[in-house]
Amino acid sequence: MKKTVLFEKHIELKAKMVPFGGYIMPIQYSSIIKEHNATRNGVSIFDTCHMGEFVIKGETAVNDLEKILTCSVSDIKTGRCRYGFICNENGGVIDDQILYRISENEFFMVVNASTERADFEWISSHISERTEIENLTEKTAKIDIQGPQSAKLYQKLMSEPVDDMKYYNFKYNYYHGEKVLTSRTGYTGEIGFEVYCTPDCALELWDECLKNGAVAAGLGARDTLRLEMGFSLYGHELNQQTNAASSGAARAISEKPFIGSQIVLDESKNQLKLVGIKLDGRRSAREGDLIFDKNGSRTGYITSGSYCPSVQCACALGYIDSQQLSSEFIIKTERGDELKGYIEALPFYKQSTGRKDIKIFM
Repeated sequence: MKKTVLFEKHIELKAKMVPFGGYIMPIQYSSIIKEHNATRNGVSIFDTCHMGEFVIKGETAVNDLEKILTCSVSDIKTGRCRYGFICNENGGVIDDQILYRISENEFFMVVNASTERADFEWISSHISERTEIENLTEKTAKIDIQGPQSAKLYQKLMSEPVDDMKYYNFKYNYYHGEKVLTSRTGYTGEIGFEVYCTPDCALELWDECLKNGAVAAGLGARDTLRLEMGFSLYGHELNQQTNAASSGAARAISEKPFIGSQIVLDESKNQLKLVGIKLDGRRSAREGDLIFDKNGSRTGYITSGSYCPSVQCACALGYIDSQQLSSEFIIKTERGDELKGYIEALPFYKQSTGRKDIKIFM
């Protein structure tokens, strides 16, 4: 297992460590619910140094990225970010990523840890000779500062204003004289910042955030937070066998030619639909549990499930046969239980702050 630059910090905080994406990562420090609530109501910090980062540039970069990504690339404005999929020829998802437009012909791409090497090889094999790609993962650290109080905290630490930052935008700022890339593309649903910097800078930033009241949060809280928002997680909702169109992320798929587009854009080849399911009570469904309609016919399967603290009940995401949609289900768990579930419009948690005007929180 690899270790992030913040590994010793987690050990000092007595975090429970688990394997994740090829790294040993903190799943929780005190309790998942406490860290979850700190993010929803205050401010928390996450070690996301395990994520992968590439720079892609050159005169042919835009055309190459249009071919590789499901999202539209040419119309991304400098200083903005866009979410999209990297698909294989069969329309399955190799990875989901966020693309930052640094300048007309230069882009910064953030990918998942478990797929970082494969992503780099795939992109490298599908770009033109005049397009350059560099893997910055080993030299880039990343910390996410999330929650309604994150704006005040982050402004205290940065030398330049942050109150002009909009959702899915980024800018450069300075922390103790060091230039850092900051974006508003969080995975929790709350207002917050993702900070890309050097490893040494991350060590200092982590400590200063804690001193200023931030709560360290692990993968457990990150999972319940993203589930409440209905955000997909690679390896659960997204994988190479599932059609990208089934994910329901219409904003990530553009009507254009891209690798796998003949299948992704063909509605007749998309038999599944990702839905949100609320359950009665606290008992949760788990990945792999089967979904049956009220007549007892198997109609789908669960991809993620947990008790969701902000919603105060168990919630799940799952794929259902688009021809067998109904509002009520029975979920048969691998433990032998039967749970009643109901389709719920996503997100489950509807009071999130992530898209709101940052000035409200300054």
